[in-house]
Amino acid sequence: MHELSLAAEMVEQLAAVAAREKALRIVRIELLIGRYSGIERDAFEFAFPIAAAGGPLEGAELVVEVPPVTVECRACGTTTHPPAILLRCHTCGSPRVELKGGREFMVRSVELETP
Repeated sequence: MHELSLAAEMVEQLAAVAAREKALRIVRIELLIGRYSGIERDAFEFAFPIAAAGGPLEGAELVVEVPPVTVECRACGTTTHPPAILLRCHTCGSPRVELKGGREFMVRSVELETP
């Protein structure tokens, strides 16, 4: 389960941010996890409290958003949001598309508790 190592790395980086900002703890984290990121959302949400235990992220609320899949059609040039399982242009139906959104794994925001 590589989600635990990803959660541990994120916790380490955010703990450094909290220390730099002299925060008591991190209260809330908003995270983007794309459908094609290779990260299982449920597994990450399970791993996060384990990785956060005993540090400034322990008990933090983790809010995960799954952004829409975005493709750009190489045939007609349109950018659309097809269902994640069917990567085709929604305008012309062409399978010749480039994935432009759906691979995200990114912290959108962090809420700190300061003294």
